[in-house]
Amino acid sequence: MPRKIRQLIKELESAGFIDRGGKGSHRNYKHASGARITVSGKIGTDAKPYQERAVRQAIEESQK
Repeated sequence: MPRKIRQLIKELESAGFIDRGGKGSHRNYKHASGARITVSGKIGTDAKPYQERAVRQAIEESQK
């Protein structure tokens, strides 16, 4: 079962990413290490597999 967009956002914020805002349903996150990611979609919708992969990769990149 896919996770929700809100769960991806919670993981990003717990990893130290800061919401820089965005337009519409897009949210731009930045980490102090320079890693960036854009998450799109309404909070309650299911995350697409590529979004889950991108969040996982961004978190791994920020920890290097």
